[in-house]
This record gives sequence, C-alpha cells and structure tokens, in this order.
Amino acid sequence: MQKKSKKLWIIAVPLILILGYFIYDAYSQPSIEDIPGDFTEVAFVRNENNKGGIIRIYAVTVGDQLNAQYDKCADMFPVNDYGSITKVYFFDKNKPYPTSLKLEEPHYDSAKYEAINILSRRGLKK
Repeated sequence: MQKKSKKLWIIAVPLILILGYFIYDAYSQPSIEDIPGDFTEVAFVRNENNKGGIIRIYAVTVGDQLNAQYDKCADMFPVNDYGSITKVYFFDKNKPYPTSLKLEEPHYDSAKYEAINILSRRGLKK
C-alpha cells in the first residue's frame, strides 16, 4: 500500500508544479500598461471577416508622451498572417479622444480628435 502511495506522490507533485507554472505564466503576461508611456486602450473595432485579411483598429491614450515607447506598444497588439492589418491610433490622455471607432476611413471623427501617432502592423501573405 505504501509503494502505491509513494508512486502516486512521485507522479502528482510534478504534475501539480507544472500546472501551477502554467497558471502563473498565463496570468503574468506583460500588457500595454507595463510599457513606459502610461498607455490605455480606449476603443477597438474588428471586421467580421474570418477568411482573408483581418482588420483591427485600436485607439490608445498616452499619458507620458516624452517617455512613450510607441513601437513597443504597437507590437503588443495581435497581427495575423494572410494580409491582416492592425492599426493603432495614439491620443493624448489629457485631450479629447474617441471611445468608439469604425472600420471605414477615417476611423474616428478627425474634426473632434487629433491622433499624436499612428502605427500599422501587417501580416504576411502565405
């Protein structure tokens, strides 16, 4: 009986440790809030097309423009292959910014809001 119990613990303890590591890793991924610049995502829109290119448009506010790492922030957003486009508009947190976007250009009311930076990421065609 003790051999079975010992064998069970030899198998159970590593499995519990591996499971614990997976849970820790899943909840400790970096986000745009961790990048210098005080970034906050405020709006998002995506096309419904699941075949071909996926279009994602994001609006992000920036609190610290002097230390903001725009490229690093834009790299955190998803991009798929097959010609997809991810476009990130950055807005000053202290000025008006859009809280909703649309897929058609312009993606927001450009008379009311002024983007301080715009970055695009494109997926590769396979």
